Amino acid sequence: MRTNVDAPVPTSTSPLAEGWSLHELDSVDSTNRRAAPLPAWSAVTARTQTAGRGRHDRRWVSDTGGLWLSAVLPTTGEFERWSLLPLAAGLGVCQALTSFGLAGHRLRWPNDIMIGPTKLAGLLVERFRPATAVVGIGINYDNRPEADDPGLTGTVARLTDLLHVAPARHVLRDAVLTALRHAHRLLAADRAADLVEQLSPYWRRLPVRVTLRPDGAQLDGHFAGVDPAGRLLLKTDHGSPRSLAPHEVELLRELSSTDTDRP
Repeated sequence: MRTNVDAPVPTSTSPLAEGWSLHELDSVDSTNRRAAPLPAWSAVTARTQTAGRGRHDRRWVSDTGGLWLSAVLPTTGEFERWSLLPLAAGLGVCQALTSFGLAGHRLRWPNDIMIGPTKLAGLLVERFRPATAVVGIGINYDNRPEADDPGLTGTVARLTDLLHVAPARHVLRDAVLTALRHAHRLLAADRAADLVEQLSPYWRRLPVRVTLRPDGAQLDGHFAGVDPAGRLLLKTDHGSPRSLAPHEVELLRELSSTDTDRP
């Protein structure tokens, strides 16, 4: 049954993602916006988004063929506990992809999942009301966003290109929702140290250039993981790693060997 996009209602409860109320839509502006008023453990998917967004309102092309998913998670208790939620969500997506045999994927702090220099998935966590957060997830499955935006040519990874036999989109969706619930349990139980440890295999210690907010100053160094609060650790030539929270970072760019010689 297809639902009215202006009034999303549950269409199914997936047996592979137990406990989730699933709202399947056709075309929406943003699955995060549609998920915002829904109760915890609701999930919204859409075939396309017309106003998909990333961090700092950057456009995310959400054409037919991708997995566009938003999940509502409860965030009761101390606010500090949930500061790691974006990384917990990234861990969940990475672990779901690993379960299908994908190898070589990694996290690019704070919210991208990469294969080499190309992006496979992105995440956006938003708070629209107290005690819940909406985790938006976009995974390039077999879509072609570069057809809509030629500037994306050469920057996009697709799951169907990476696996000999890719899971069906609904199977991928259910695996992601199940993994999100597992990652959420770690935070709910105050197991941030376990979360940071499970993230470790998905980091790469690469040279990066960080553009800071609000003044646009730039710092070069090596990504050195995250601290217990989920802040970026940037190792420069000036001593101990510097910690940076997501709100302090406008852009993180991974550098090639030629980039490191540029001003």
